[in-house]
Amino acid sequence: MAQMTAFTLLMAILYIGDVVSSKTKAWISSVFVCAVLFVVGYWTFFPENIVEIAGIPPVVATLLMYLLITNMGTLLSIKELANQWKTIVITLSGILGIVVLLLTLGSIVFDFQTVLVAVPPLVGGVVSSLIMSEAAQTAGLTSLSVLAILIYVMQGFAGYPLTSIMLKKEGKRMLEKYRKGEWTPVHEQENGEKEAEEDIPRLFETIPKKYHTDFSRIFRLAIVALVAYYVSVWSAPFVSISPFVLCLFFGVVASSVGFLEKQPLKKANSFGFAILGLMLFIFDGLKKATPEMLEELFLPMVGIIVIGVIGMYVFSAVVGKLLGVSKEMAFAVSLTALYGFPADYIITNEVIQSLTEDEKEKEALTSHMMPPMLVAGFITVTIVSVVLAGIFSSILLSL
Repeated sequence: MAQMTAFTLLMAILYIGDVVSSKTKAWISSVFVCAVLFVVGYWTFFPENIVEIAGIPPVVATLLMYLLITNMGTLLSIKELANQWKTIVITLSGILGIVVLLLTLGSIVFDFQTVLVAVPPLVGGVVSSLIMSEAAQTAGLTSLSVLAILIYVMQGFAGYPLTSIMLKKEGKRMLEKYRKGEWTPVHEQENGEKEAEEDIPRLFETIPKKYHTDFSRIFRLAIVALVAYYVSVWSAPFVSISPFVLCLFFGVVASSVGFLEKQPLKKANSFGFAILGLMLFIFDGLKKATPEMLEELFLPMVGIIVIGVIGMYVFSAVVGKLLGVSKEMAFAVSLTALYGFPADYIITNEVIQSLTEDEKEKEALTSHMMPPMLVAGFITVTIVSVVLAGIFSSILLSL
């Protein structure tokens, strides 16, 4: 298949996802639609490496991840990041709900080994899935090795629509309070009336505007991402910290001290392409979901996901109520475990865009829903899931 043929086909899928999301006012997520179309494509005429043919190999996707996550950090303030302790507690409670219900009810419905292999991929990303897949293969459990990958590939089909529904309910509730003057977003509490975003960050105000080019913005963004990477490398002998988690944190700090402007990728006219590339790479994982694989493991996969999501909902709703967070928002942040970044950003953004045309209202909803969704996604996928995979793989191999 020619490169431009592959690229055009993939762009058509992403556009169809946007159209369906817009027509249904985000009740059906674009991410969900695209995932379905990718699966159909792989089952019919897509070459297995269509994303790479189109020009997005894994190395490019990794680069885009560094830049995008650092860019996302500029959306948050230090105060907003500190306020996310409730999000972290709720997210951990949701994961606890998955573990508890699957180890109890799940072990009755399925065997214990199946549950052990399934839990880490269900609350995380590709790293935890690979750890459990390799552990199952080492233990001689070939079908469970495939199950670990399959759950990682398919769990988004539950997470995408559920998250969209929860966020729409939360958004409508908060929008009504905002219009009645019953709620003031964090960014308005900090700044009074929202000030216009500065095009040039404070530390570089003395530099003539003609030198603030698209490349200068991306250069400064790359410096921050590079610092995050090396801090992760240097801290590795003492504590393992994902460079992507550090990218988010350093993005917050860099924008707070005036080294980065808000959303430098957007100001450099690069954000859309970066999201495009990363989304294609995420959907690339669906090539592993063959019809034969789905037929063999369909029942355990669906059963595990359903039981896990029920446990997640119950635990997160209870803890959310104790912390004064609505059950919809509590469930939404917990659901990020099923897909992580960038789907958490895209789903949240498209829900916000569907709820209002007013820019001030969009900013209010963004300040309320985006920070917890981003923080929750990194907590689950990059940290907790890998820890669980290490523990559960050891148990599996000791049986």
